[in-house]
Amino acid sequence: MSTDAVAEARRWYLQRISAMMLAVCVLVHLAVMIYAVRGGLSGSEILGRTQGSWSFGAFYALFVVACAVHVPPGLANVAVEWLRWPAARALLAARLFGLLILVTGLRAVYAVVAT
Repeated sequence: MSTDAVAEARRWYLQRISAMMLAVCVLVHLAVMIYAVRGGLSGSEILGRTQGSWSFGAFYALFVVACAVHVPPGLANVAVEWLRWPAARALLAARLFGLLILVTGLRAVYAVVAT
């Protein structure tokens, strides 16, 4: 098996594992949102409860990491198939976008939890 095939299989595997994590994270996120809204909490009250909650931060950090792992393989495939980009260029651009998701997402989690 070639190195490219192994790398592609690894990306496929990581995307599927991250999809499973995302499914759980989305369900938990929706449940928490429904609970908060039905409880009549305002946005500022919700932020007041999340500040200093490192368990909240850990959960949403996991959510962000799963997104950052999940997006690049699919985005690279779209760039190759639809835009006809060379595979190496598509993968580089997709990985940079995944890094952008990771940095901005973790920064947002930090801002909500730590400030």
